[in-house]
Amino acid sequence: MAGELILVVEDNDKNRKLVRDILEFKGYRIIEVTTAEEGLEIACVQHPALILMDIQLPGMDGITAFKHLKADPRTSKIPVIAVTASAMPNEREVIEAAGFEGYQSKPISVKKLAAEVSRIIDAHPTLT
Repeated sequence: MAGELILVVEDNDKNRKLVRDILEFKGYRIIEVTTAEEGLEIACVQHPALILMDIQLPGMDGITAFKHLKADPRTSKIPVIAVTASAMPNEREVIEAAGFEGYQSKPISVKKLAAEVSRIIDAHPTLT
């Protein structure tokens, strides 16, 4: 399905543009922010169908922001995909243990991102 609203929390301009281009091409609507704090505010107001959360952000990191989202009844059901450039071998396990619904490594693969977004949105009812 397409047309769903996706919140992209990413501080890197090039990565944000790539994600926006991929998702808009697939028919999704996009809101972009550069900090976790902005992402938390927008998620409470806009109730996106999905959040793409960079892990390494200025200020609050993506894992901490994810925990805030899941603790808030207004945002707890929104699925979140972690996006990270970290080369640490155990980071994927840490992200999966935190409870993220998906994981994407950077550099971002067009096919993998599109497939993961579609899979997660199809698996979760619309939050309207």
